[in-house]
Amino acid sequence: MQNVIATLVTAICGAMIAVAAIFVMTNMGYMPVNGPQIRNYLLSNPQVLNEMAAAAQRAEEVQQAAANEAMIKKVGLAAFFDPKIAFVTGPENAPNTMVEFYDYDCPFCRASLPAVQKILEQRKNDTRFAFIEFPLKELHGESAMMAARASVAAARGQPDKFLAFHYLLMGQTEQITEEMVFAAAKEAGLDVARLRADMARPEIAAAVEESYAFAKKVGLDGTPTFIINGKMYPGAMDEAGFAKAFAAK
Repeated sequence: MQNVIATLVTAICGAMIAVAAIFVMTNMGYMPVNGPQIRNYLLSNPQVLNEMAAAAQRAEEVQQAAANEAMIKKVGLAAFFDPKIAFVTGPENAPNTMVEFYDYDCPFCRASLPAVQKILEQRKNDTRFAFIEFPLKELHGESAMMAARASVAAARGQPDKFLAFHYLLMGQTEQITEEMVFAAAKEAGLDVARLRADMARPEIAAAVEESYAFAKKVGLDGTPTFIINGKMYPGAMDEAGFAKAFAAK
């Protein structure tokens, strides 16, 4: 819902900017002065409004990117690699960094999985990775929270099996259930009894809430969100997107 509202606000702002630009252009003599002439001009040249709206959208994106980078700098990149909120893997002093905020019930996170797996394999020697839970409980309810607790429990109690478990959960095509979680745990080689016990520990639920609060603190409202070398990339990513993001360093 927040993304829809943001899109509507952006569209309205773009329209307002376009109207303002029309008046400026009119006052400067680039467009007709009276109402009927302006109307006829726009009907004859509809691309003008499209171009203005596109320019407004680009300006909004640039402004948002700058705000995101400022927030990341304010918080400090190291905070995204805190083991209290993230599963971290890769060389400690790697020249590159990549963070993913995700929700196991998010279709866009699932769509990004093949590219995430490939980039992790390709860059396992030169990139520090952080996986952070951001279960969208407002959208997906308890299933997202339950899956996040299972993920954190696996990361803390059986970290050597975490990635296999993570990939299996993210590879689901339906809303996550407990049956799916424990089936994936078994397939990934986890001690299922231990996972069940760990999931019930209050500190696991607290860790999920902490990672959720952290995501909100840095201004996130959707998943997946990637941060690659300090720059934020919201939304699904494919191989080409990752390649472009790493090249932008």
